[in-house]
Amino acid sequence: MKKLCSIFFLCLLVTAQAFAWGQNGHRAVGLVAEQHLSKKAKKKIAAILQGNSLAEVSVWMDEIRSDSAYNHTHDWHWVTIPGGMQYAQTEKNPNGDVIMKIEELTKTLKAGNLSEKEKQEGLKFLVHLVGDLHQPLHVGHGDDMGGNAVKVEWFGKPSNLHSVWDSGMIDSKSLSYTELAGFLGKPSKEQVQRWQATNVRDWAHESMTYRNQVYNIPKDGKLSYRYAYVNYGTVEQRLLQAGVRLAGLLNEIYG
Repeated sequence: MKKLCSIFFLCLLVTAQAFAWGQNGHRAVGLVAEQHLSKKAKKKIAAILQGNSLAEVSVWMDEIRSDSAYNHTHDWHWVTIPGGMQYAQTEKNPNGDVIMKIEELTKTLKAGNLSEKEKQEGLKFLVHLVGDLHQPLHVGHGDDMGGNAVKVEWFGKPSNLHSVWDSGMIDSKSLSYTELAGFLGKPSKEQVQRWQATNVRDWAHESMTYRNQVYNIPKDGKLSYRYAYVNYGTVEQRLLQAGVRLAGLLNEIYG
């Protein structure tokens, strides 16, 4: 238990650097989700968000990190699942984690009986956290703070592995979030059905399966074109899956 608490504490220390996907990545997830909403869900969501788009509110959960009223949400962005384990087998973070909160928010928003503020904030949390869960390093193995402790050079500049996956590879493309979403491509109906048939814990397990790929870095830690070439397709895949699956959840809740 002492070791687990230490891991939680260390992760909390770097929470300000643990942004998943950066602004353009999260906004692209929101835009993709909007493209797969039912008409009924789209109408209800527009009312709850007072006309703001999913892309606009997708980064709200990162923006509120500086507000002490939301300190209790810091650990919600990530989860620790050691290799060879399932989420159900892990000792849970008493502050909550990304899987726990997506499941809770889905249930709470479905049940209703919420104030307007609770409806809006719950939806904003959900939009962001589904994106977070699809970034492989937000499902950490517990030894390096989700890659934040893995120091690397990204095109000659000091960085860390988490940051490379959050925003380094995406920002290197110099795309707007609308361009990024458009470049992700259109999933087939079969892909949409298959991706939406999975659950939150499946998505976490998928993120775990990318660990060997993510951590396949040179000993000198110098990353640039080669690393981006090998991994950017995975970034695109995870953004697209996050958007499609977010839409599936929202259709289930509001549609």
